Amino acid sequence: MKRGFFIIMSAQFFSSLADNALFVAAVQLLRSSKAPEWQQAALVPMFALFYVVLAPFVGAFADAMPKSRVMLISNFIKVAGCLMMLFGTHPLMSYAIVGLGAAAYSPAKYGILTELLPASQLVKANGWIEGLTIASIILGVLLGGQLVGPILAPMLLAFDFPLLDTSIDSAPEAAISVLILVYLLAAWFNTHIPLTGVEMRPMPRRLTSLLPDFWTCNARLWHDRLGQISLAATTLIWGVAGNLRFIVLAWAAAALGYSVTQASALQGVVAIGMAAGAVAASMRMRLEDGPRVITLGIVMGLLIIMLIFITNVWVAAPFLILLGALGGFLVVPMNALLQHRGHNLMGAGRSIAVQNFNEQACILALGAAYSLSTGVGLPTFAAITAFGLVIAGFMWLIKGWYRRNWILHRAEVEHLLDIARNDKFEG
Repeated sequence: MKRGFFIIMSAQFFSSLADNALFVAAVQLLRSSKAPEWQQAALVPMFALFYVVLAPFVGAFADAMPKSRVMLISNFIKVAGCLMMLFGTHPLMSYAIVGLGAAAYSPAKYGILTELLPASQLVKANGWIEGLTIASIILGVLLGGQLVGPILAPMLLAFDFPLLDTSIDSAPEAAISVLILVYLLAAWFNTHIPLTGVEMRPMPRRLTSLLPDFWTCNARLWHDRLGQISLAATTLIWGVAGNLRFIVLAWAAAALGYSVTQASALQGVVAIGMAAGAVAASMRMRLEDGPRVITLGIVMGLLIIMLIFITNVWVAAPFLILLGALGGFLVVPMNALLQHRGHNLMGAGRSIAVQNFNEQACILALGAAYSLSTGVGLPTFAAITAFGLVIAGFMWLIKGWYRRNWILHRAEVEHLLDIARNDKFEG
């Protein structure tokens, strides 16, 4: 791997670390203000909102300037969202602004991989980036839990800047202040990412012209016999992963009576499993092996339902590790295959934007449905059961979709798999 790749990894690690710690701090901020539970569940879809709304534009934005600069700007947007939260803006609106920064960051983060590395290293690179991202999730939720916990929070609140009244008087606010510094550290790494030498594609004068271009790219990927399968699978699996963050918090409170600080450790356990699964997939799976792992998605949905029967933390921990490992093993080859097809069909930035639009729309839809179910009084265990059934059912449909493609369009699917197998790019 090139040196620039590891600088990208460092920038991604600290930005993702702050994202995940901020989620825990935002949940605690809402709980401390006695906000209803549906608002806590709504944090997930609010973060996804701008991924969906701005999807036609962020891909072109990522292709219009060096992606390191896009990542730098994005981290400063996240800092702005944190400051809004500190100065009294509603946490849901502030967290949506942080999601805006993440929406702009993602096409650059993944798109730069296809600019910097050959196709033969994409699965390995995805294993690295997903593994490190998951490591940042583990440490991020643990960091967030500790920052609002009974040990670190009093220490942070006792610290005073000379001659400056910060008006920070709660544990969540102190945690958010620390996380601003983490975002700034990520921004510093962004300034050291080398230029890839890839030609930029200027933004059009009329931004509305990007809408038909985006929908054309979206349709092109959905009509590709291999791209549609990898896009459907990654869309659903990231929809699960995005909402699993809050579901674990809600389940731990209902089944174990855990606080946010205690439950954040169980979120880290899920992420440990995902990291292990991602590393195993990067070592064992090849670019063309993605469709073989779809069945794991069905198993994952059924395991989510089994979560409601667990009331002992010593049973829960290995179970959550297994749940995370299945997700990690599934997403790495599918993600790499999707990037490969997208790069061939439309270019890195636009393909990642299409991917993000679909994945975050799924997070938004699943999160909104879960938030609505809790808002109308559906018990936590019933909501989790419905969530697991939806996941298993849709993964079963995706598996049938791929089988149908193989039967009706076998020559075309074999041709696309052969392109992936030989690490060639079309066009």
